This record gives sequence, C-alpha cells and structure tokens, in this order.
Amino acid sequence: MRQRVFVYGTLLRGEVNHHLLAQAEYLGPHRTAACFSLYLLRAYPGAVRGGATAIRGEVYAVDHAGLRRLDRLEDYPALYDRRLLATPYGRAWIYLFRGSVHDRTLIPGGDWRTCAADPDSIRAAGVRRARDPKTRGPLLGAAGRKTVAQPGEPEPVRSSV
Repeated sequence: MRQRVFVYGTLLRGEVNHHLLAQAEYLGPHRTAACFSLYLLRAYPGAVRGGATAIRGEVYAVDHAGLRRLDRLEDYPALYDRRLLATPYGRAWIYLFRGSVHDRTLIPGGDWRTCAADPDSIRAAGVRRARDPKTRGPLLGAAGRKTVAQPGEPEPVRSSV
C-alpha cells in the first residue's frame, strides 16, 4: 500500500537526501496552510505546529519500505513525529520536530531551499559546512556542488527532511 509524504528539507529534489525517494512517485509541489513554524536545527530544518508560516515542499507516494527508510532518517518517533496533512494529492505524512526550538533560528517564509541556497546567508554557509550525526554524505558548496573533505578533515555529511 502506498502512502503519501510531504517533504520540506533535505529530501526535496536536488537536496542531499533525495536519493531516499528514488523509488517514490513525485506527485507535485505543495504549500501548507499557514499554521507551522520552520526552524534551522543544524544542517537541516524542522517544522513544528503553531505559528503562522506556510511551508513549501513536495509530495511523494512511497511504499511501505520507502516510508520505513524515511522513518529511520528522521529518527521517528524519537526526534520527529509523523502527522497527516491535507494536500491536493490526498492526505500526506509530514514529519514534525519533537525537540526544543528554544534559541533556534526561524526560517522566514517556510522555504528551506531559499534558506540553504542563499550564498550571502551566514545561515546557508553554516548549513553547507555543518557536520551533524543525523547527516551522512557530501556537503554542498556555495553553488550547490559537492565538496570534498580535505586531508585530516572529517568526511562530509548530509542532512534530513
């Protein structure tokens, strides 16, 4: 049985964890109702209920194995929870951050791509350089290209959602 999932961070097309959706069917873009807040956690975003932000993302249809892969990435149910969200493609799961957002940076406009892609943003530079246990793979440089670890430097990492 296929289920729908709404992604808003590093699972988006062109982002570092999109490979986990390689077997999924892309259904289309979606912007949520303005009832969330989106925060920069480390090298990835986290959505929480409450607030007045509409989050931009994409909706995919995944099989049971695909949903389990996403659950592992999101450390569901410890770090993220899953809730159903109305979309034009039917109800879809959204991963909501369960931790504290105290002192976390709010991502204005609810758009992860804008936050991570802005080459002049201090936040984006931090995202591109972040080494985080939840992330595994190549970092992206200012132009969105993969970067290579220098000798003596830890391996590059990826981020989630």
